[in-house]
Parts: sequence; structure tokens; C-alpha cells
Amino acid sequence: MLNHPTRDKLMDMRLHGMALAFDEQRQNALCDTLTFEERLGLLVDRELTARNDRQLTLRLKLAKLRQSAVAEDIDFRQPRGLDRSLIQTLLQGEWLRRHDNCLITGPSGVGKSYLACALAHQACRNGLKVLYARVPRLMPELAIARADGSFRKRLLALARTDLLVLDDWGLAPFPPDQVRDLLEILDDRYDKRSTIIISQIPVEAWHQLLGEPTLADAILDRIVHNAHRLELEGESMRKNKATNPVAPNPNLTKEERSSS
Repeated sequence: MLNHPTRDKLMDMRLHGMALAFDEQRQNALCDTLTFEERLGLLVDRELTARNDRQLTLRLKLAKLRQSAVAEDIDFRQPRGLDRSLIQTLLQGEWLRRHDNCLITGPSGVGKSYLACALAHQACRNGLKVLYARVPRLMPELAIARADGSFRKRLLALARTDLLVLDDWGLAPFPPDQVRDLLEILDDRYDKRSTIIISQIPVEAWHQLLGEPTLADAILDRIVHNAHRLELEGESMRKNKATNPVAPNPNLTKEERSSS
């Protein structure tokens, strides 16, 4: 069988990784020393790697993460009360399998969103469906969806997301209609999916932000009692950014450069 028709057939079957590895084997004389099983194994491994990379790229695209954050770049040097042991435990993902939540609080600029996006990125690596949303944008979008008849469809999509990241929670007190919508979202997810909530407001003050006591109790009951809490503190990491736009500070970590 001719080599080029074989490659064309691999491409026709959308085995792009295998086709690339096939080209490499044809150009590498050392491959002639391998057995048929070894060469086939290399082809299959390349195809699997290519598929996993494509799937991860798609999951990250759909996740719409605010920052390009990865676990390897989390900065533990900054004095901000970051529990390394807890972070490492969360990165292992058992909390997601148990459908626990994660609450990240602290002042502006201490890296809350970066940390949440790093956890979300790791979830994407592990094959989970993730969605990042800022609460001040999500709630008006839900109001529009209610008006145009797509509200239930939107709720269903949120309910099916393995990890929902809600950023900027409680920048202002929630109006009653938003509190009801939040309860719908979180009730659908309770004990079925995991949620990360990011806020500058301490958890103890959320009841007041939510207003209506009965609804506030119901919401907090669904997100707090099975949650891992990361309470960050300290000065804004933005203060460590270089002030010279031409020659950025090479000593900054990726997280410090991304804190915005």
C-alpha cells in the first residue's frame, strides 16, 4: 500500500494526530528499527493526545474564563493567607466529585479571580464542563431570558454545567427578583454540581446582601454548609506590577501580571 493514500485516508477519517505521527515516522529512519506494534502504538498515542488537546481547547473556549490561569502559576509567596495544603487538595478534584462548593473571599486585587480560574482550568483538564460568569452581568441576562421565553433553557444549561464560577458576588445588594433567580440556579445545582463563588464581601455579610430572610436562608443553606472556604487577605497584588510599560518587571509571577 502506498504511503500517501494511507495518509489521505487517515485525514479523511479525521485521525489528524495519527496522520501527523505517520508523516514523522516516514521521515525518521530510526522508526525502521521498531516493531509493527511499537509503531502502531506511537500512532495511537499521538491521536489520543491530539484528541484530548482539542477537547481541552473546546472546553476552555466554552468556559469563558476571565483569566488564563493555571495551577502551576499560583503564587504562594505572597502573604495573603493562602492555604497551600487546601489548594493542592482542591486541585486533585475530589470536591468536584462530591459536588462541594468553594467560596473565595477577600479584598480587591489579592488574586481571587485568578485562583478561581486556575481551579476551573484544572477542572477543564479533568474533562469537566465549566462556565465562568460575572454576577452583575449574569443576572440582567437572566431577566432578559425571562422576558423572551428562554429562561428555562438558560437555567437548564447552568444546571448541567459541572463547575459554575460566579465572580463579583455581592458588589451591590441583590434586588428581590435576582435573589429568586439565584435560588433557582443554586437549587438546581445543590448536591448535583459544584459552584465557586468569588466575593469581596465576607460570607457572614451575605445574608444581609440577599435581603429577604427566607430566601437568603435557602440560598446560603445550599452554598455554605458543603463549601471549602478560602478567605484571602493582605494588600493588592496589583501594587507589585511594574510601572514601566516598556520594561516590565521580570521578577513578577504570572499571577501578579494577571491580577487585574
